[in-house]
Amino acid sequence: MTLPLDHVVIAVQDLERTVADYEALGFTVAPGGEHTHGASHNALIVFADGAYIELIAFRRPNPEFRWWRVLDQAGDGLVDFALLPGDIAADVAAAKARGLALEGPTDGGRLRPDGERLEWRTARAATSDLPFLCGDVTPRRLRVPEGNVRRHANGALGIAGVEIAVADPAASARRYAALLGAEAEPGAPIDLGNGQSVRLAGPDRARVALETRGEGPVSLTLRVSPGSATGNFDSALTRGVRIGRTVSNP
Repeated sequence: MTLPLDHVVIAVQDLERTVADYEALGFTVAPGGEHTHGASHNALIVFADGAYIELIAFRRPNPEFRWWRVLDQAGDGLVDFALLPGDIAADVAAAKARGLALEGPTDGGRLRPDGERLEWRTARAATSDLPFLCGDVTPRRLRVPEGNVRRHANGALGIAGVEIAVADPAASARRYAALLGAEAEPGAPIDLGNGQSVRLAGPDRARVALETRGEGPVSLTLRVSPGSATGNFDSALTRGVRIGRTVSNP
């Protein structure tokens, strides 16, 4: 099964200020719109490889939603990431057949600022060490803008990898194997295809993140064009998210 990285989610208290900070870092940020339930709105940083960073903020408390709870308890930061299924119903059925419990597919959507309404379906595991699946009902280009919005002054081209804090790397590796239908080793990168990977970080490496934010993504690495600056972006502007850079092969 091929499940490439779709997007990474950063939850923040102040969307407007966060957009300004990411623009100051050289990212092109596109307005996303308001989600169907009306409790949240977002902005997108879309890359040439088709993956994107979602910046999301809540208009009102939403305690039944884990993203809001993490934001409320631990502050701005990474809260989740998603993979892109080919056929979400079939992919969910296949993962369930391999022993992984998933909820969904569940309908979702968003109203863009230009009035365009888009729809998707998601499926989620019970544990937050795993990503959720996000499959489009309307054309993906409506959800993920194309064109110049994917060009960034800082040279960012795409997401190379995501590091995940997990309480039990061996147990998480087994869940990833069930989700992806491929072998997953606790200490090795888990290949998602398209030059993207996930790495599991246990308590020895991610203790603070586990204690403050629970299981889930703790950092990401972006591919940048040759000649671009490397090293981590300024965490004061990334809302505390550790974002590294690696030069893409020419």
